Amino acid sequence: MTSKGFEEMSEHNHTDQHEPPHAPHEHGQLDRGITRGFVIAIGLTAVTLVAEVLGGFWTNSLALLSDAAHVFMDLFALILSLAAIHLAKLPADNTRTYGWHRAEIFASLINGTTLLLIAVGILGEAWGRLLHPEAVKSKEMFVIACIGLVMNLVAAGRLHRHSHDDLNVRSAFLHVIGDAIASVGVILGGIIMLYTGWYVLDALISMVIVAIISWGAIRILREAGHILLEGVPPHIKLNELVDKMRAVSGVNNIHHLHVWSICSHITALSAHVDIEPDYRLQQGEIIGTLELMLDRDYHIIHTTLQGECASCPTGPVIQQLRHRPRKQSGRHNHDSGHQKH
Repeated sequence: MTSKGFEEMSEHNHTDQHEPPHAPHEHGQLDRGITRGFVIAIGLTAVTLVAEVLGGFWTNSLALLSDAAHVFMDLFALILSLAAIHLAKLPADNTRTYGWHRAEIFASLINGTTLLLIAVGILGEAWGRLLHPEAVKSKEMFVIACIGLVMNLVAAGRLHRHSHDDLNVRSAFLHVIGDAIASVGVILGGIIMLYTGWYVLDALISMVIVAIISWGAIRILREAGHILLEGVPPHIKLNELVDKMRAVSGVNNIHHLHVWSICSHITALSAHVDIEPDYRLQQGEIIGTLELMLDRDYHIIHTTLQGECASCPTGPVIQQLRHRPRKQSGRHNHDSGHQKH
């Protein structure tokens, strides 16, 4: 890279990092708008949850109670999304260098486990009602499900306006839309039972919703476990990423590569960058170019890149981690004590 090219790149970096004076104000308004949308969506979803739980017991509808469990899953997801926004603002310290972002993952584990237990309970009740159908207050069930649908649509409307600005908001929006679809299923079931008296349908709808809940819970547990095991984020193709890093002028090879998620919205990367001998004096420029590419193409902004990797062994990009040899001092001292006697 020529000095002129680097000056242009540095000027570009300067422009990206130093925003116009009005930008912080705009970001502040966007954050407040997103937070307000989440608060309204959480309030409406909580009202829906209470209505469907009480209505489910009142109408004796297992389908309503199953939908309430689905609503609970989405309410938890909304709360997690809002919590992630606030946790991101908490500073890192000497004991938590990553801050509190991982709290989201532990909450997801609790959520997924709880939902699986709820699903098992509902499935058992649904099986019993398949064998021995029970009467359901279909008209009241229909009304309550309609209320839930309206609440879901209003909540979705509040989130939709920011769903293109933030991945977190888009995920929450899709959760609420899923709730609305489940409510439509309960409404259709209520209409059919109202005119036919075929109460077995209540159990069948419950089983369908249980399948949706179980799939969502297993996906939550799988994703949370993958993050806790420091797995490569699913949206990153490692071979493609390595090829792009090697394609940067001055980079000879990449070693000791690690890519992991701190939470569901923050990806980190560390690597040793073997720089070609003729480019050693341009190490800072090369590292800067790599960081720009990782941010632009993969949204990786937390990077640790070590240049001049002269001591790196030639071999695979992924370097296997090994435990340090265990010290035998305790056993040696114990044996020595026996020898003295």
